[in-house]
Amino acid sequence: MLAGISRYIETHGPWSTFLELRAFESSIPPWLENWDGDGIISRTYSARMAKAIAAADVPTIEVRSTNYNQGWPFVGMDNALIGETVAEHFLSRGYRRFAAYTLDNEAFFRERVRNFVTSVESAGASCALLPAHGESSPSDWEKQQARLIQWLEGLPKPIGIFAANDQLAVHLLDACRRAGIVVPEEVAVVGCENEKTLCEFASPTLTSVQFDGEAVGYRAAELLDQMMNGEDIGATETLIPPKGIEARGSSDEFVLEDPIVLRAVKLIRAEAFSGITVGEICERLGISRSTLERRMKQSLSRGTKEELLRVRFREVNRLLRNTDLTIEAIGESAGFSHAHYLQTAFRERYGITPGEYRKKNRTRF
Repeated sequence: MLAGISRYIETHGPWSTFLELRAFESSIPPWLENWDGDGIISRTYSARMAKAIAAADVPTIEVRSTNYNQGWPFVGMDNALIGETVAEHFLSRGYRRFAAYTLDNEAFFRERVRNFVTSVESAGASCALLPAHGESSPSDWEKQQARLIQWLEGLPKPIGIFAANDQLAVHLLDACRRAGIVVPEEVAVVGCENEKTLCEFASPTLTSVQFDGEAVGYRAAELLDQMMNGEDIGATETLIPPKGIEARGSSDEFVLEDPIVLRAVKLIRAEAFSGITVGEICERLGISRSTLERRMKQSLSRGTKEELLRVRFREVNRLLRNTDLTIEAIGESAGFSHAHYLQTAFRERYGITPGEYRKKNRTRF
């Protein structure tokens, strides 16, 4: 949002701007009462704060929520469209069973989920709901995860689950891992807000709805400019569509109905990094290599060895982005027996060396 505001000012300014980054729960800033400014763009988080801003009696644009609106124009994300977008993501991958992990403390969370449910019901499906509970201590967290595991184990599978935000989605993925539920083959998860640090932290990485915060900021600055120039634009709502869904590991597959393929995929997820081979997978499943290969290609459009390599390379890429481990250590962690083979195979697969990939994609904290 700040980038969008900045872009507007560069073109239509100059403005003198006072920027204060504050926690939502913080008290009303003492300077607000006697502030001699011309306009405010606010993410208002309480009725008391809204009244204090209104008392400043200057043009104001709200960019967080309409919960405490004092008749100000609002610019924000189109949460109805977000719910529809997630439903389409799952439906296009063949999912016919759905659930949502919900938050009820904000209208925009409720709207996201409500329109997700409406969209899947329009496609002839139903949607199970689980409201999230807050956790303020490690013991609360453990109770919450135990509750989440129990819910997940009782859901029919394969299933697509929409989490009201990325933090809840990360909790879902942790619960799946604890319960031995394979993601995304049994449970696919999509979050919302595309908070990159959280999405990349998750295992597997989290698919999420990508907001267009820059468009929100630009439009908010544009409307504020109009109001500061004397235009009466009323309590309008400008809703910005999401930029789409950034697909990552938590939902990058199609539905798997073949039980043999599902068992093979579970084995690969559990033991790919321990160096399991195609031959060992076939032996564990009691099936011939040719039969497994045929069924894997029918379900996944790739063979068993390619699936093994895909899972291993996904881990290699994650470690290259997020750690300082050597190539040798990364290869060992991801199930490659020889670093030289990893180097060669990586270049053949991506057209660059692991070092070049790391330099280009390194996550900065």
